[in-house]
Amino acid sequence: MRHRCRVKQLSKPADQRRALLRSLTTELIRHGKITTTLVRAKVVRAEVDKMITLAKDGSLSARRRAMGYIFDKQLVHALFEQAPTRYGNRNGGYTRIMRTVPRRGDNADMAIIELV
Repeated sequence: MRHRCRVKQLSKPADQRRALLRSLTTELIRHGKITTTLVRAKVVRAEVDKMITLAKDGSLSARRRAMGYIFDKQLVHALFEQAPTRYGNRNGGYTRIMRTVPRRGDNADMAIIELV
């Protein structure tokens, strides 16, 4: 039973799901825009918002938490330098999801997720 479970399973075990979300978050912060399935984009939105909120905080503990989640150390430093100026007056909603054409092989709903 998975009644009232709030985490999207993404058809993966917990360790693979966590690794997928970490890599999608890292690449979205690195490139600013990625193309993925709609369900994955909706799930990774929450993780990216958490990382940007940590970067806006800017404390040492927030930096260590971000380094434990994001794969690239230099990317974390760049995020912590840019986030307070870029998102200082915004209280959330740091990403935008736009639907695109379905994937050709299996007709999965695709989306572009980008940083605002």
